[in-house]
Amino acid sequence: MPGTLRDILDAAARGVFPPPDGAVTVVRQHSPRDAGVLAFTAHSVVFTDEDEGWVRATLGALDCDTLAAAMNPRFLAAFMERTGRSNDTVDLLSVAAPLPGPATLALTETDGLAHPRVAGASGRRDGVRAWAADGGVLVLGRGVGGRLEASVEVHEGVRHRGLGRALASAARHLAGEPVWAQVAAGNARSLRAFQAAGYRPVGAEALLSAPGR
Repeated sequence: MPGTLRDILDAAARGVFPPPDGAVTVVRQHSPRDAGVLAFTAHSVVFTDEDEGWVRATLGALDCDTLAAAMNPRFLAAFMERTGRSNDTVDLLSVAAPLPGPATLALTETDGLAHPRVAGASGRRDGVRAWAADGGVLVLGRGVGGRLEASVEVHEGVRHRGLGRALASAARHLAGEPVWAQVAAGNARSLRAFQAAGYRPVGAEALLSAPGR
């Protein structure tokens, strides 16, 4: 099995996943900013700079389904208490291959730091870039493990016209490499948009943010 967080993510983008053996793999953080848990089919990956022995002892003390122990709320709560970090939600993790040629959607690159979507991304990603469309925003930046991550926002007045799907698809034209999307499981509209744009679900992610992020 690949040995670093980025190795695991790159393999997943190619459709190669950890073995579905019920095990938990512990790897080091890619950067001080990001720690957390990835859950693939019957295999979890905990990325942290904490002692691996603590991770395994804490998981072993849980009386729960071992196939999903690392996503158990009690483990996540202990993880946050141990590290002083916080978690907003558990996201569905999706990825899509890049697409050739220019995006069919008219986009204008903007710094856009006043936009909440862009400002929020700047606190969680590096090298953030943003594009405006008529009624929407697309943001790209490097997040967990240095992967390229996309997020989109569509203004309420222009919803249900396919703009979210078009923005998510445009990210694939701009990327030049696999592009990732993390969407809260309950955000059905966003999930539908990314899936319609060709992003395939590969797992779940609980990202633990450092204090102040």
